[in-house]
Amino acid sequence: MKLSEDLKRRGLIHNATENIEKVLDEEKPVFYIGADPTADSLHLGNLLGLITAKRLVNAGLKAILLVGGGTGRIGDPKPDAERKLLDENTLEKNIEAISRQYKRIVDSDSVQIVNNYEWLGKWNLIDFLRDIGKNFTVNNLIKKDAIAERLKSDIGLSYTEFAYPLLQATDFLELYKRYNCKLQIGGSDQWGNIVAGVDLIRRKEGSDVAAFTFPLLIDKSSGKKFGKSEGNAIWLSAEKTSPYTFYQALLNSSDKMVEELLLKLTLLDVDEINKILKEWEKAPHERLAQKTLAFEVTKIVHGENAARAAEKVSEILFGKEFKKLGKDEKEMLIKEAPSFSAEQLSGDIVEDLITLSLASSKREAREFLENSSIKAFGKKLGPEDSLTELDFIDDILVLKRGKKKTVVIYK
Repeated sequence: MKLSEDLKRRGLIHNATENIEKVLDEEKPVFYIGADPTADSLHLGNLLGLITAKRLVNAGLKAILLVGGGTGRIGDPKPDAERKLLDENTLEKNIEAISRQYKRIVDSDSVQIVNNYEWLGKWNLIDFLRDIGKNFTVNNLIKKDAIAERLKSDIGLSYTEFAYPLLQATDFLELYKRYNCKLQIGGSDQWGNIVAGVDLIRRKEGSDVAAFTFPLLIDKSSGKKFGKSEGNAIWLSAEKTSPYTFYQALLNSSDKMVEELLLKLTLLDVDEINKILKEWEKAPHERLAQKTLAFEVTKIVHGENAARAAEKVSEILFGKEFKKLGKDEKEMLIKEAPSFSAEQLSGDIVEDLITLSLASSKREAREFLENSSIKAFGKKLGPEDSLTELDFIDDILVLKRGKKKTVVIYK
């Protein structure tokens, strides 16, 4: 299958220049995608771009991953607010963190990481206005979506933000001249900025380059995009969103979202995804599609070992069987589940259920035990049992109250 056809089948081409099919399928040029260091981690919304870049690399294209050390000092205009300017130390910290995530996720010899401060930081104002600014009209700039929205609002728009499209266009021009980069990709909200670069290269170099954007990931239940500004960020950093929490977030994807996420965020073949969806439709309660999505995406972001650990821990906490754990899996289980040391147990099961927050009072604890609501590894417990005398597996005891409340006791 041609690369352009695969991207279209996955719903990954939103806007595109007219020459996009020829460029993708025949020329296979150097391409670039960028992100500004507005935080010390990228998030699930950014991952869509990185996975798309990974697809292009796997198809034989060479990638430039740009971190906006220069543009990050300005900030891309948002439709509803001005971005907070970051200090130099924060910017440098964020640049290093994002560069590490680039290397980990789009791991290939065909990838080069660049910082646009290398060239943007060298411009002086007069030269920039003469060489770059002269190629843009205010008439066109105010038509760009984010700028147009801000001009309608009471917030207004600073000249700093107004100049942002010129900076991004300069990036494309510079990468074209340095590396013969002829393709830029990005989210659909970047189309105006991307086209500015395409036009600038045509004016300055007399060359036709290409671009396409992919639709932003939109949570169909809330109508909001996946991103930090919406307060629903799922971070790619293990320190900000643990591999288990990352896995769970994808595992909990709605039935309305799962097909789109499988197509756009995994590297599975489209035909294989369709087979998985057919099986899932026969028994949606078993959540095969969501489990596949969670494992495949966690594997890309955090590695296969972390994905398998998250998968096993999830099965222990929400499934019916306890499976033998490795060291990393045990550590993840204790970290992610409500966990208590066996030393905290008294031997009195009623008192212990209160200690473990499985009951709020002695009366409630007795009711749960009499109703067989408390289980250890699936075995029903009664008032005559003692948690300290139960058999631990791998020094772990998993207690459940009903279907949703689970605690882990460890030695």
